[in-house]
Amino acid sequence: QAQLVESGGGSVQAGGSLRLSCAVSGRTTGSLSMGWFRQAPGKDRQFVAAISQNSFFTYYADSVKGRFTVSSVNTSDTVFLQMDSLKPGDTAVYYCAAVHTSYPSRYYYRDYDFDFWGQGTQVTVSS
Repeated sequence: QAQLVESGGGSVQAGGSLRLSCAVSGRTTGSLSMGWFRQAPGKDRQFVAAISQNSFFTYYADSVKGRFTVSSVNTSDTVFLQMDSLKPGDTAVYYCAAVHTSYPSRYYYRDYDFDFWGQGTQVTVSS
């Protein structure tokens, strides 16, 4: 089992930045491939970014590529999502997700691949 707790959400103006954190307990990030998703009101949950177990590989949704950066610090069992050049369309609840994998270089981007989810953190971007 893994427990995920997100933090770092908040309100920011368009063009600003936020850094989300996901603290993992119960199972170290060294055995987990991680992902970030978001869900805006009235919309389906959407993939945002993913990072492989060994942190060597990342993958981004086209809508955030070049603006968001996912990283992992295995020694502290924490995954980050650095969000720059934020837009009002980025407004959503952001969720951290994890899946145990035996493939260190593999990342996942479909929500049904993930076994563990955090409670979410609200990000609001105003124009």
